Amino acid sequence: MEVNYKQLKHEIDDLINTCTEKFYEEVPGASYQMTSKEIDKEFYECHTIQTILRIRLKRMIDALTVNWLIKNHQMREAKKWAEYLEDEMLHGNMFGKDLENMTGISMDDIYAHEPFLSTKLLNGYFYYTLEHEGPMAALASAYFLENFSRKTQPDWLDNLEEIFGKDNLKGARAHVSYDIEVDHVDFVWNVLKSTVHNPDDAHKLVEHIRVLFSLFAAYFIELHQKTGLIKDSTSVASVVIQRAGSELPATPSHGSLA
Repeated sequence: MEVNYKQLKHEIDDLINTCTEKFYEEVPGASYQMTSKEIDKEFYECHTIQTILRIRLKRMIDALTVNWLIKNHQMREAKKWAEYLEDEMLHGNMFGKDLENMTGISMDDIYAHEPFLSTKLLNGYFYYTLEHEGPMAALASAYFLENFSRKTQPDWLDNLEEIFGKDNLKGARAHVSYDIEVDHVDFVWNVLKSTVHNPDDAHKLVEHIRVLFSLFAAYFIELHQKTGLIKDSTSVASVVIQRAGSELPATPSHGSLA
């Protein structure tokens, strides 16, 4: 049974839209950066540092993804992902420049920090799946984030610029604007779909999106706990387990299978 990639993309996009809605509905403090007229500077500092660490760690995964694709003779996909890696490689520095302008914190200072547990769990998921299954999860993460960022970050930045000033968020704005301008969503999809060959793969892709969303939500809950935005004592591990099994579509409909 062949895969209808157009229909599958539509279903995955709908799933990510549902994830975005659930993020705002279910994650405590999710709308803080979008709606609050007073953003705690230490919160923003912590979030920016952790974002840069997450970007750096994902670039390491992306490099391993290119290596996997080469070893498995998928040279065109390897070339495309190497291009994506080149595009994204220095985006952490964009955020770093913003933070340096606001606080004086350097990239060396940032890299001296420890990543959150949720970030370590996320990267452990990438390493495990890459070793035992292939690069689908790592590619799906890029597709999830490109979509989620396009739906959320412009609104967050509009608010943050009002508070901290546009000059202090030039890097963050450039990052989002660049991804939209070069249409990274479609670019990433064209590589991701190369990992889907049959109905089982399509189902696996949906499962990866579910898990990735749970790990993404866990990061924000951990961030909000550590910075005092919320007092919830829920553990990161329980968040991952609960949200991975939450009420999201479990499998693609038969419409994506020709």
